[in-house]
Amino acid sequence: MQITQSLHTAILVTDLERSEHFYGTVLGLSKIDRTLKYPGAWYQVGDSQLHLIVASTVPTENQNEKWGRNPHIAFSVVDLDNAKQELLNQNYPIQASASGRAAIFTQDPDGNIIELSQQ
Repeated sequence: MQITQSLHTAILVTDLERSEHFYGTVLGLSKIDRTLKYPGAWYQVGDSQLHLIVASTVPTENQNEKWGRNPHIAFSVVDLDNAKQELLNQNYPIQASASGRAAIFTQDPDGNIIELSQQ
């Protein structure tokens, strides 16, 4: 077997409107049409997609105080300092990468961990 690309990442969210604000407005991802009947939203991220699936609860107990050592989604950004400031301005938590590389971690409204790095 040879995997050639990532098609999508799916995560659970409890409040679709709040999550659409975070992913569409705060992170600036492009929302795309979806045909499935269950509640959710899809976003295009380069050649891949992010699927938000509505659930009544989301397990958010991180297993490690260093967020990067927990399940997470990683996105590349053009300007890491600008991304950090935008998150702070909107009261989202951030944590620098424990590795010392140019990357930060944040959490969406449901506690899903997002990595942002400048490539």
